[in-house]
Amino acid sequence: MKINRLKVRADFLRVARGIRRSRPSLTLETCPTPDAARQPDALRAGFTASRKVGGAVERNRAKRRMRAAAAATLPLLGEAGHDYVLVARRETLTRDFAGLLDDLSALLSAVHAAEKRAAAHA
Repeated sequence: MKINRLKVRADFLRVARGIRRSRPSLTLETCPTPDAARQPDALRAGFTASRKVGGAVERNRAKRRMRAAAAATLPLLGEAGHDYVLVARRETLTRDFAGLLDDLSALLSAVHAAEKRAAAHA
């Protein structure tokens, strides 16, 4: 499955209004991709880190780690037609990579379960 990048601020803000789940190492936000940007076998991902994570070097390191975790996990557990934003937290820098992968997998399961519950009640 192809992963396209979210780069426009409006996309990040739209995804932030969707479903959000957190673990100590990162936060995952998701929502369906708008019809205009939808591709049949693709999902979109964005990565962000605020100054709470640290200086520029730490923020860039956190985003690199999240990109690597997303590349390993999203093709397996992500759903086509969804946008994902991974938000770094301070522990993103210190968590071992296997733990980061586990956290992202658990968050993906949690957001999709919440999405299914919301669709069942609608």
